[in-house]
Amino acid sequence: MNIKTLKREWFSNVRADLLAGTVVALALIPEAIAFSIIAGVDPKVGLYASFIIAVMTAFLGGRPGSISAATGAMALLMIELVKQHGLQYLFAATCLTGIFQVLFGVLKLGRQMKYVPRAVMLGYINALAVLIFLAQLPQLTGKPPMVYMLTALSLAIIYILPRFTKVVPSPLVALAVMTLAAISLKLDVPRVGDMGALPTAPPLFALPQVPWTWETFQIILPYSLTLAIVGLLASFLTASLVDELTDTPSDKNQEARGQGIANIITAFFGGMAGCGMIGQSVINVQSGGRGRLSTLWSGVFLLFAILVMQDWVRQMPMAVLVAIMIMVAIGTFRWSSFRQMRKIPTSETIVMLATMFVTIFTRNFALGVATGIVLSTVFFSRKIAKLVVVNRELSDDANHHIYKVSGQIFFLSKEELLGSFDFGSVVERVTIDLTNAYLWDRGAVEILDRIVLKFRRNGADVKLVGLNSASATLVENLGVNQQ
Repeated sequence: MNIKTLKREWFSNVRADLLAGTVVALALIPEAIAFSIIAGVDPKVGLYASFIIAVMTAFLGGRPGSISAATGAMALLMIELVKQHGLQYLFAATCLTGIFQVLFGVLKLGRQMKYVPRAVMLGYINALAVLIFLAQLPQLTGKPPMVYMLTALSLAIIYILPRFTKVVPSPLVALAVMTLAAISLKLDVPRVGDMGALPTAPPLFALPQVPWTWETFQIILPYSLTLAIVGLLASFLTASLVDELTDTPSDKNQEARGQGIANIITAFFGGMAGCGMIGQSVINVQSGGRGRLSTLWSGVFLLFAILVMQDWVRQMPMAVLVAIMIMVAIGTFRWSSFRQMRKIPTSETIVMLATMFVTIFTRNFALGVATGIVLSTVFFSRKIAKLVVVNRELSDDANHHIYKVSGQIFFLSKEELLGSFDFGSVVERVTIDLTNAYLWDRGAVEILDRIVLKFRRNGADVKLVGLNSASATLVENLGVNQQ
């Protein structure tokens, strides 16, 4: 990094970056605690992770101004691992997650992000929102009436206050008001302190206390691979959004490496895996944050706040955290994706809904995204296959037919291509002009074989012309009836 880049990314917007980072750090506290609770771990695990990941990605991330920390998308994937094997296996899985992400960055797989269709992204985001909401239901089931009242009042503050002022994030105001009310009125409601001990000191280095065996690797591998993929998808999506908001580019491969290193370090300091945060990044940008300093300061100030303000944090009622997570779910869900269903192609709607529902019912974001990508590929292939055009020209004596083929020929082009030739006419010669066509696979060659064979059975002399070099090589290697 040269001096010019250093000044631009770190010191070109110092005052606004520090103010924005402060707002982000304060807003991170309730979210990090809530995400920890979703994952079934102590609040300090999410808080430590948010501190470390924010600080590390400030230096190593793929773009300035993007915020990474503990997130709901990652927390939802940790539930079963923590429940079945415990916290130490989560730390081991977090380390392996980081290793996978570094490898993805080294292999420059970040550029493949452009091949993920928008419909898949919308399905992923909507599923994330629904799962975050569903994760709050246990905190609202069988609870005292006061819990529901605090949740409703918190939501009222969150949504009404911004109409009057946006100086302080409304979730923080709701958190402060409800906490003061719970303390002063001595309300008998579940509190953060009931969920586990908060940190009293900065995180310390420690190896995950698990057997370093093949069996352990087999346990954490599926979780780590899923966390790595989902984390990078979320981080890339976040970076792309900040790109659009600030009209500046990002380095997706550097983002993958930075996220990976951050997660590896987090694992050795008692934190859970994290990734890019869309909501916090938007808060940062809208608050004036543009440089890496805003990301660094958000992590540093977060640690300061939880250590100095610990007594207050312990008294926070769970009801207000539930309200905040409901707000996050509502804000994350892309309502426009449903309002615009009548305006967009049916295939895109199917892809979006399939991605969404597979993710929700399996709780596996990677499987949901993979399902969406496969469906998108199928729909796209079918659409391209129908764009094959065959024009027939007749000679003066009608004994020579010339077929001019245009389009992309592959295994799905079979019906369209075969139906375009007149095999019933008896002619002496047939020329198939492939100047404007491209053969992609073995299926394309097999289709061409069948066409040639059909004409030859009718006594016609068949000739192929206009093949480009790649298609000619494919025909030469795989064709059997063209000679």
